[in-house]
Amino acid sequence: MIAFNHLVFKTVAQQLSFTKASEVLFISQPAVSKHIRHLEEYYRVKLFDRSGNAITLTEAGKILYQHLLTAEAISKQVEFDLNAIQHKNHLRGELKLGASTTVALYILPPVLSAFRKQHPDVKVSLVNRNSENVLKALLNNEIDLAITEGKDNMHIASSLYFLTDEVVPVCSAKSNLAKKTQYTLEEILHQPIALRERGSGTLAAIKAALQTKDVKLSQLKVCMRLGGTEALKNFLLADDCLGFLPMKSVAKELMYGDLVRLFVDELTITRQFYFTQRRGEENSGLNASFIRFAQQYYNQKL
Repeated sequence: MIAFNHLVFKTVAQQLSFTKASEVLFISQPAVSKHIRHLEEYYRVKLFDRSGNAITLTEAGKILYQHLLTAEAISKQVEFDLNAIQHKNHLRGELKLGASTTVALYILPPVLSAFRKQHPDVKVSLVNRNSENVLKALLNNEIDLAITEGKDNMHIASSLYFLTDEVVPVCSAKSNLAKKTQYTLEEILHQPIALRERGSGTLAAIKAALQTKDVKLSQLKVCMRLGGTEALKNFLLADDCLGFLPMKSVAKELMYGDLVRLFVDELTITRQFYFTQRRGEENSGLNASFIRFAQQYYNQKL
């Protein structure tokens, strides 16, 4: 475990704000400043450059930050390994997860519940952002493990397949579009459409599927963009336009008849969910245990 003053420095380095760091750590801003000043006096180097209200890491600060990330990863692995010697089937520690909207809202909750019941001494936290921002959180060391749509090809991260989901066109049961369920792609291009925001995995899946039909996303008659699956779903329930949503997110609405699934000739939209980890930390400690648990959970459901 790293010392508290190092934890304060790491938090300030991640937030690039003394105020935000104090809020994260639940200590006063003067206390944050005091810990940073003591570190700078101890190492005899300047760790942050200050320009008005903005701060940036100095070269020395960047070096210290990278070493602290390494030390923190080693500390977590040591705790996990030593605990495993005494309690092979009893996990302890902290696991910070990040997941895109569909995963966080519709896929992970039952997994997390089952995992908590089996491993009550593991402290799990989950942040919900779109795929792009979840990956940023992973690379910024804000989380330990990301679950997102699409395989990441960055050299500093590695991906492992989790499961596949389908994205389907839907509309309100009250919409004129619901009068029939089968459409051609040409017909769809002339209908008002609501989509997720840029950076979402759902939008990327739609774009990729359309490209296989030589259709660009810009050719759609987009009338609305909304951030988040629930926002888009609730908009569609109230509006008369068409939208594309993950099947897992609209299963109940389709079952109760509030939404109607539409079919577009020869257009199938699927996307794969992946576990993504920083390179060098693949399948280490709690990451590996949670990945195995989640895969087994859904294999048993299939």
